[in-house]
Amino acid sequence: MARRDRLVMLTTLAVLQVLTIVIGVYAMTTDFNLSALTSGSAPTDPTASPAEGSPPVPVVTAGPVLAQLSAKSGDGPLPTKGTLTKQLASALGDDALGRRVGAVVLDTVTGEQLFAANPDTAITPASTTKIITCTAALAALGPDARLSTRVVQGTKPGTIVLVGGGDPMLAGPQARSSDYPKQASLNTLAARTAATLKARGVRKVTLSYDDSLFTGNPKAPGWKPNYIPDGEVAPVHALMIDEGRQDPRFRAPRVQNPPQYAADAFARLLAEQGVSVAKSVRPAKAPAGAAELGRVDSAPLYALVEHTLTRSDNDLAEALMRHVAIKEGQQPSFGGGGKAVNAVLQRLGLAQNVSLSDGSGLSIRNRISPHALAKAIALAGAPQHPELRAVATGMPIAGFSGTLGNGRRFTGGDSKDQVGLVRAKTGTLNHINTLAGLATTKDGRLVTYAFMADQVPVNAEPVLDRLAAIVARS
Repeated sequence: MARRDRLVMLTTLAVLQVLTIVIGVYAMTTDFNLSALTSGSAPTDPTASPAEGSPPVPVVTAGPVLAQLSAKSGDGPLPTKGTLTKQLASALGDDALGRRVGAVVLDTVTGEQLFAANPDTAITPASTTKIITCTAALAALGPDARLSTRVVQGTKPGTIVLVGGGDPMLAGPQARSSDYPKQASLNTLAARTAATLKARGVRKVTLSYDDSLFTGNPKAPGWKPNYIPDGEVAPVHALMIDEGRQDPRFRAPRVQNPPQYAADAFARLLAEQGVSVAKSVRPAKAPAGAAELGRVDSAPLYALVEHTLTRSDNDLAEALMRHVAIKEGQQPSFGGGGKAVNAVLQRLGLAQNVSLSDGSGLSIRNRISPHALAKAIALAGAPQHPELRAVATGMPIAGFSGTLGNGRRFTGGDSKDQVGLVRAKTGTLNHINTLAGLATTKDGRLVTYAFMADQVPVNAEPVLDRLAAIVARS
């Protein structure tokens, strides 16, 4: 009876926690963004899973409501290693996981390894790559950084330049207000720019656009040709609206030339504001030190990270990787981003067995060890690294949010009792299933874990849910 009462109590607390998050976010809309994205599936080749893809819909992220999550508040007694090892080892023997599996469970308080099976094996991580990308972004840029889109004076009188700042969530004219609360808006940028121009007596301009903040191939090594047409991700550019979607309500289609599409939309908005724009809108480099005519800023980085992890947002993850590259003095490309992320990880003590070809995990060339994933999450829950907290608060909650709230996860008899008590980032490509996150054990100890398999015969998600549930029950 006591155990049943405990389960009822914990489930009730979990529901109350989610309600608290909703109320908190509603009251603090200045710091949150709502949108969605990504992934889909094919029968044989590696591609994104439909479980991780959806059209843009409002979601609630954790934000400051869960900001106190830390190892300090989860320092109950350690779980019994023998029991934990026996249960995890048994579950890891499930044939559904395939022939290559890695697993790690870490104590967040001490960093002690509580369980390990091939912990340092570099495995294809799929979307759990985003944990590493977001960790690097928070460490390099800081949780309060914002991404800015600007309009500056051109080289000649009557010319202006729209300058992309690497914010893929910049809301276009068709975006609903509920999709992007307090996100940067192209409408707002047009209104501010028009006001500045009219104050100077300018009512006719020639518009150019500058997309040069990011460089290199807009498609990553290891991406399948169908990713962009199917709407899994847009070509990576520093200037785009609505994450390159033709219609922000739907995942696909993505526009072929996101910078031109955004600039043309901006020209129309300027005209609506009483500033006529010459018919030809072309790319051009903004003059160095040019006067700023208008500017809009994204939500703070911690909110962008929470969104990236909760919604498994491929476009935002790729943008964050490039911003890390800029901060670290590398080329803002896929190659430079990989080098920059590793440099940041090196400073955090996480770089071993991490090799990235993109920031989102769509690339099948990425490799990350279970230990590196679990340790990154442990750092986010440690009091020594408050700047990384959004990695922990952005984790989907089993049965409630993001890629764990789709009605398919934690539904089995061996895992559904942990609904609301497990937080984790999912990773799904064809033949690849990963799950990495954190949980508080039955005695109140905060632990992190990573379970990874990249030779899955069909689908190993139920087994991964079982593994996480074992950890949470320990």
